[in-house]
Amino acid sequence: MLEPRRLQPAADQVPDNFGANLFRADPGFDALLGLYLPEDLHAHLRPHLDRLGAMAGGRYDALAAEADRNPPTLSHRTRTGKDLQRIDKHPSFVELERAAYSEYGLAALSHRGGVLGWADPMPPAAKYALTYLFVQAEFGLCCPVSMTDSLTRTLRKFGDPDLVARHLPALTSLDFDALSQGAMFMTEQGAGSDVGATATRAWQDADGQWHLEGDKWFCSNPDAGLAMVLARPEGAVEGTRGLTLFLLPRLLEDGTPNHYRILRLKDKLGTRSMASGEIRLEGAIAWPVGDLGRGFLQMTDMINNSRLSNGVRAAGLMRRSLTESLFIAGNREAFGRRLIELPLMQRQLAKIMVWTEQARSVVFQTAEALRRADAGDEESRRLLRILTPLLKFRACRDARKVTGDAMEVRGGCGYIEEWSDARLVRDAHLGSIWEGTSNIVALDVIRSIRREDSLSALQRLMERQLGEAALPAALEQRFRQAIERVSALATAATEKGADALARQAASGLYHLFSATTMASEARRAEDAGRRLLLAQMVLRHRVLPRDPLAPAADEMPWLPKLLSEAPIPLAEIPTLL
Repeated sequence: MLEPRRLQPAADQVPDNFGANLFRADPGFDALLGLYLPEDLHAHLRPHLDRLGAMAGGRYDALAAEADRNPPTLSHRTRTGKDLQRIDKHPSFVELERAAYSEYGLAALSHRGGVLGWADPMPPAAKYALTYLFVQAEFGLCCPVSMTDSLTRTLRKFGDPDLVARHLPALTSLDFDALSQGAMFMTEQGAGSDVGATATRAWQDADGQWHLEGDKWFCSNPDAGLAMVLARPEGAVEGTRGLTLFLLPRLLEDGTPNHYRILRLKDKLGTRSMASGEIRLEGAIAWPVGDLGRGFLQMTDMINNSRLSNGVRAAGLMRRSLTESLFIAGNREAFGRRLIELPLMQRQLAKIMVWTEQARSVVFQTAEALRRADAGDEESRRLLRILTPLLKFRACRDARKVTGDAMEVRGGCGYIEEWSDARLVRDAHLGSIWEGTSNIVALDVIRSIRREDSLSALQRLMERQLGEAALPAALEQRFRQAIERVSALATAATEKGADALARQAASGLYHLFSATTMASEARRAEDAGRRLLLAQMVLRHRVLPRDPLAPAADEMPWLPKLLSEAPIPLAEIPTLL
């Protein structure tokens, strides 16, 4: 008589990565940071990144899940009938806020010293390295954090010195109870992406004080202490040239609420933890930021900084998805083998990895361009002008695919709200919408080429990267041919009536630039072989023309090494192209 088969405990059958250190689970991250951070700052941040990685994979992840299940609520009156609007946030979200703003200073560290024990303001790469880890636990909160950082940057850049001095201390405070968070109220129901159709009006009273009147349709972090608002002063011309940027306080100097109301909170697909609402301005007091009629250009500066942060968040979502997928595939068995040993799973995981690594490399290249541009380098300013929309356009779209594929790796459990996958999928879809939809951002790539000759700056950077990469002659030639073809497509997209080429050109530029970046990193990174292999895979699958029915069997022997995330010697990598 056959003995009954003894089933494994359920805990052994369903791998659970909760509690993992997300910094240590990503071995290539620390090595890559060595290329983009000063050595002393890198060494100083490593223990902070390690602690954040542990929190993101454990405590913060649990808080994020709880906050996602308990979205904020809006109360219009007190229980005694007094009109006093209040947004109540779940305690889990508030704990995450304290961590982001106070403990790690994510909104302040680019503007002041003293964050995490570092005496000076940190470069963008440091801020985005920390954000990249934090967002792997909580995506929604990183929107208010980014807006606070971006508002501070725009205010410092364009605001009257007295206005800056009055509000900068609260915007950069590490004391959570003294902090003023930031927001951006721009979208209107009748305007959307057509900012020139903004209807909110501004006027001055007899004392010269400015007031705002109108409705703003989508306002994330609507109870922020300060918000940047676009409005049209009375008598100003139509279109974007008539707009002015205003700083709107939540409370007036006497502590009473300013003259605007939160009409309702949005019931959103994702970012449920973070409040987004509709605002009605009813003669609200505000102060102009910079010159009248220059508001669109000034707001664009804030939006571009938010777009870069958006790309960082998309990259972080992809990395969390990859980390989870590799863990599941390495620890779950089917048909007598681990999933990671199955050829089709290897290909699926490799695709997820390629998209993830592309985004990460472009993030840090863009962060470096931002650092140099802020220091006054004109070439870097032009680079930043094209890299920011490229990252926002492509990485945010790839995040939707990556999070969906990662859900599939987990299987049926991935569709259950107890796991992180559903939240990642929902949150990823917002990246392609806020701060400009994919079409708008692709057109902005072409606009940067047409108006600021940013393509030539990008071409020069890719040429320098190829020089640093020191590739075999045949492989280098394939790269140079790709640069020529993609550049020709991008140039054609700038011609009158060629807007239909914008998305194709933007995708080509993003893929090619990410490939040349990884090829360049391969000469400097500890994990040189993996980065060169990834660069070739991007070029083969996302740039160069190829027969879709032709087998790519030559890649298969390398996939187990690629997916192990262990360093691969550069000399071992063949020329696949």
